This record gives sequence, C-alpha cells and structure tokens, in this order.
Amino acid sequence: MPRLVLATSNRGKLAEMQALLDGLGLDVVDQGSLGITDAEETASTFVENALLKARHAAAASGLPALADDSGLVVDVLGGAPGLHSARYAGTHGDHAANIARLLRELDGRPAAERRAHFHCVIVLLRHAADPQPLIAEGRWDGFVLEAPRGEGGFGYDPVFLVPEQGLSAAELDPALKNRLSHRVQALARLQALLREHPLA
Repeated sequence: MPRLVLATSNRGKLAEMQALLDGLGLDVVDQGSLGITDAEETASTFVENALLKARHAAAASGLPALADDSGLVVDVLGGAPGLHSARYAGTHGDHAANIARLLRELDGRPAAERRAHFHCVIVLLRHAADPQPLIAEGRWDGFVLEAPRGEGGFGYDPVFLVPEQGLSAAELDPALKNRLSHRVQALARLQALLREHPLA
C-alpha cells in the first residue's frame, strides 16, 4: 500500500481529508506525526501555495505528498478573504476573528451581494522534484450569512450558507458535507487522475 504524507497541521482539515481519502488504498500519514512543520505560504495563487506545501512535505519526508490550498472567495470583496482566508484578521487560524472581520466587511450588504464560494486546489507530488504534479480543483457556491450558525465544521463554515440545504456548512451533517464540499469535489477529480496515473 503506497504511503502518502498529508501536508497540513489544521486539525479540522486533517480529519476531513483523512475521512475523504479513506478507501483509496493509501497509507495516509499527517506531516505533524513525522515532525514536519507547516510550509510558509508565500505564493499568489491557490495552486502555487498547494505546490509549496506538498513540495515541503515531500522533501522533508521522502514520501509522496498531498496538499490542498483553499479559501473563501467573496465576489463583492474582490475575491477576499481568498488566499488569506486562514489569517484574514491577522492571526493564522483564529476562526472567530476571521469571521468577525468578514461580517464587518459585509455589514449592511443585502443577500444578493453576499454571494461567495469556497475554492480548493489539491496537489499530489510523487516526490519533491516531481515535474508533473497531479492537480485537481473544486468549487462550492453559497452566500455569507449575517451571523454564525451551527457548531460543526471549521473555518468559515458557520457563516457559509448552502442554498440548496437552507443550512450553514456548520449545520450540515458531516457525511452530507463530505458529499458537497469543494474539498470532496477536488478529491473526486484527484481520484480520477490517480486511476490514470497510480502512485505504485
């Protein structure tokens, strides 16, 4: 069974991705368990950031590496928080502060101007110098709510309205979220690529 390092230290993302990768016939290990720290995200696109993270984990572990870069894109804010979703309020991973800033930015905006989507890029490198990474993308459309709802998920999930369900992403049953999300869409595309280009 091919071993694969997952290049994230985000506990919520880690749990979600491990559940989504289950059944692919891969021995998935997270980078933290190997003593690998997070890569510095210095790129200007989701694709480049995912590549940075995967290359860092592959180089440090000597294993194939999978990384994602994702964020919430709000049309009326010119794409913000976007690449800076995890540190929108200044401190990386402070979800409450990030949500508070987003809601301030959108204060008074009608529902029609609160359109947003989650974007995800997943990159898989066979080794740190892999010149042909597998790259898959996913998108989940919705709206930003006026206040947080729900206790599940992580990040911006409490303020992301899934119109078809009438619920925030944080109110969704985890199994349902794992059928709808941007990350599962990207992983489904990656699975198709892996069938064409298996790791081993």
